[in-house]
Amino acid sequence: MTAESSAPSVSAGTPTAERNRSTATIVLVGPRSEEERTRVQEVAPTADIVFADALADVPNDVLARAAVIAGSVPESRFSDAGALEWVHTWAAGPNADLHPAMLASDVILTSSVGNGAIPLAEHAMMLALILNRDYPRWARAQAAHRWDRFTHAELAGSTMGILGVGHSGADLAQKAHAFHMRVLGLRRNPDRSVDAVDEMLGLDGLDRLLTESDVLVVTAPYTDATRGLLGERELRLMKPTATLIVFSRGGIVDDDALLRALSEGWIAGAGLDAHANEPLPSDSPYWDLPNVVVTPHNGATTARTADRGFEVFLKNLGRWMAGSSLVNVVDKRAGY
Repeated sequence: MTAESSAPSVSAGTPTAERNRSTATIVLVGPRSEEERTRVQEVAPTADIVFADALADVPNDVLARAAVIAGSVPESRFSDAGALEWVHTWAAGPNADLHPAMLASDVILTSSVGNGAIPLAEHAMMLALILNRDYPRWARAQAAHRWDRFTHAELAGSTMGILGVGHSGADLAQKAHAFHMRVLGLRRNPDRSVDAVDEMLGLDGLDRLLTESDVLVVTAPYTDATRGLLGERELRLMKPTATLIVFSRGGIVDDDALLRALSEGWIAGAGLDAHANEPLPSDSPYWDLPNVVVTPHNGATTARTADRGFEVFLKNLGRWMAGSSLVNVVDKRAGY
């Protein structure tokens, strides 16, 4: 189980000459700066490049001949793109593009996985500090103009468990080490070591990860294998002093069980950036729980995240034009 991990590169298909990639139609969906448009045209100077703010703005005849689309293609329009060979999603997680039509096709799907690793790791450390030091208490005191000094905890010497060590998990491990924390990781292939992870566990190590973590961070992708992975049994294994941070995808932690865990004191608190239902409904109990910090799936919403996603596409576009293998290819069966 890895989060945001790159699948092995695969062949982009038949030789360039056979498919006349030099004049292929390439559609980029989403606002692009003049500099980005110029860079795309430099990589594919003779291609028919179409820029559109939204897929709905792309005429049917253009969609029908498009060989490449950068941007999500919903199932409702997938059949209209009869010449499609490759889709690149601007998102790190390809869930929206893994519809039945895509799964049944030979179309290559690549993602921008890794583009938000740095800000997501920063966000996780922010949430860990907020919960560890009970910052909401200080915020309430500031709002009331009240001088409230108290003895709080520190992260140094505690254990961070990272559930799904991909790009963001690896970056987070380095940051946790800088805070003098011990780092345990869990991934599907534990033989793949990661710098700053003191010990890497396999899937059979989940219970140990849960029982030893003072801060448990869920960075795993949302797949059939991870849906509802953490339920009542798993949450009850955690320390009552432990905190849980979720920033990859909602739905990996069972909502009903988590609400009970937070309300009844099975765990000390949670920092939730990803939610099973988004936007989080206004009547959700999470908003008002005193031991919960809610952020609106906003941890990686930085300009540099978007820039890194564009760089992944541009690199792959050059490889596709040359008939070379692509990177960040999604394993459709695994879901990431």
